[in-house]
Amino acid sequence: MSSPSVAVPGLIGRRHELSAIRRMLAGTRLLTLTGTGGVGKTRLAVQAAMALRRTFPHGVELVELASLEDSDLLEPTVAAALGLREVAPSSMTTLVNYLADRRMLLVLDNCEHLLEACAHLTSGLLRGAPRLRILATSRQALGVYGEQVLNVPPLSVPDSGTTVRDVLRHGAVRLFVERAAQVQPEFAVDAANAGTVARLAQRLEGIPLAIELAAARLRTTPVEQLMRELDQHFEVPAEHAGSALPRHQSLRGTLDWSFGLCCQAEQRLWSRLSIFAGGVELEAAEAICAGTEIDQPEVIDLIAGLVDKSVVIAQQREVGVRYHMLDSIRAYGRERLTFAETTKLGSRYVDYYRHVVERHRLERLSPHQLEGFRTLQLDSPNLRVALDLCFGRAARAAVGLEIASALWVFWIIAGSITEGRHWLERGLQLLPEANSTRAKALWADGLLALHQGDLKAAMPRLAECHALARRLGDRSAIAFATQVSGIAAFSAGDPKQGLELLEKARAEHLAGGDVDAASINLFYAAAYGSAEVPELGISLSERFLALSEARHAQVSRGYALFALGIAAWNQGDWRRTESLMREAAEFRSLINDRWGLTQCLEVLAWTACAQGRYERAARILGTAHPLWRAMGASPTRLFPHVRGHEQCMARARAELGGRAFSAVFRQGSRLGVERAITYAIEQSDTE
Repeated sequence: MSSPSVAVPGLIGRRHELSAIRRMLAGTRLLTLTGTGGVGKTRLAVQAAMALRRTFPHGVELVELASLEDSDLLEPTVAAALGLREVAPSSMTTLVNYLADRRMLLVLDNCEHLLEACAHLTSGLLRGAPRLRILATSRQALGVYGEQVLNVPPLSVPDSGTTVRDVLRHGAVRLFVERAAQVQPEFAVDAANAGTVARLAQRLEGIPLAIELAAARLRTTPVEQLMRELDQHFEVPAEHAGSALPRHQSLRGTLDWSFGLCCQAEQRLWSRLSIFAGGVELEAAEAICAGTEIDQPEVIDLIAGLVDKSVVIAQQREVGVRYHMLDSIRAYGRERLTFAETTKLGSRYVDYYRHVVERHRLERLSPHQLEGFRTLQLDSPNLRVALDLCFGRAARAAVGLEIASALWVFWIIAGSITEGRHWLERGLQLLPEANSTRAKALWADGLLALHQGDLKAAMPRLAECHALARRLGDRSAIAFATQVSGIAAFSAGDPKQGLELLEKARAEHLAGGDVDAASINLFYAAAYGSAEVPELGISLSERFLALSEARHAQVSRGYALFALGIAAWNQGDWRRTESLMREAAEFRSLINDRWGLTQCLEVLAWTACAQGRYERAARILGTAHPLWRAMGASPTRLFPHVRGHEQCMARARAELGGRAFSAVFRQGSRLGVERAITYAIEQSDTE
């Protein structure tokens, strides 16, 4: 199961709800957990999904939607969460193909702001994937036929005047005690404070988020004073201090109270941090949130204060600490931003992430490629915010198109091709001016279309790019338009023309001194062209590999290994092919490149067949089959793979017999991605 971006503590007081989820999912294919903000729907869904993992042989996957604000990106986001590289023009087609025969649980978290899109998605998936079950969380039901709804209530609270033992039986109190112990280890409920703790749980209506915010206050405030502060904040007369507030006002009231306990600088930082949809590291917080009464050196101490108050969650990662807000807290902060502050913040935000993208251009042969890829993956939600900010104002449209174009390699490697085309096409509509920014976006959009097999959409983009680049005298755009046209020629079944165009483009790149662009050209020319001229494929891929290794560019090296492996196969050297493909597959597994992995698995099946290991070949072909299907692609339609795939299938079937081949193929198709990778890469020479 995919891990949530913020750690989920163990659940308290939810045994009944967990049992209900298990029971209801056995009888329905769509279960939606509803309830007020802060009631703990996400934690409950994650805990239930973890408990049900063994029930679903094809896995449990969590898709977090809180940071997604554009409904057009819902389907590609789900595809990316499933590790699918989109090749089919329709993300729904990709998803249905992948999920069609899988018995798995898909968890869609925080659907309420994308209600119509989520309803359409779940309806389509349930129709196309009969063994799929979906667990959704939302503040309201999706309204899909067959949906069952479980309303998640607040945690139980004690009555007034109960004993210590009775008070501790209730979930709201147990949660308060657990969180209190994190900031005040000696805290315990006893005869002296049991009544106060009971009243506090009542005051907060058993809402987990409200309880956690209040418990954090115990770091500096005794529980009796904490209760008085809450009563004063809610303006409750003393004689009615034990009575309940109007239903579900306690979370809003607690957020107001927590905000009021912050100093003015902490309040400003809380609201400013709310612009980050995917969490933030200190460097970004300092660059974007400092200014106007917050000095940059203050930011780290102010964040520490917000962490102490449980407003911000600090999460340790390999590259450092990243700070997150829960959705309800972030939404509250956004409400507190003024229009003027939002405008200033937006400008700094766009400038910062423009530089992030420029700094991590993945087409550059650099030792920082892998680090850059991981940074862009982590910051994808924030990049979406930046692009939305750009395309929401005409004055920033050109900047948005520059950002989207600069991410073209990331869109491909991350498998987010549909999303990349979404942003590029949105920008192209907003920026009709004939300039170099438009020219680059045109060839980038055309290339992404070709990676999805959409030749019809690519050709008009390339034609416009050629004409515009020549008119502008933009040599870089001319070279890239020629290069992408070469790839289009391969897609159209004209490899001779494809090689000629790629060679012409490579000469133009080198004449302009763009070694990075020339190296990418080497990959396409080697991977696609070696079927026609194997010796040329070896030469070009070895040049690409040498360049990658000289610059310590790990991502480029992984692609160079694949290109060299394809060229070695076309030259008849299956031993070298197998070694190269195993190494390439290991790297692509590291960066979760499903498209690259699928191609590596395909070629490893050919090498098994060449060794006479026909069961192994059939099993690996089977492991690749659902992945090809998920991407709406087929090795019989992909130029570098057609001949090898057909020969391998025919020979393995002939040697094993039709029935045995089909049985082993089916075994492979059920392995799942992780086991398939282990089998294909780590399997010893004896079966």
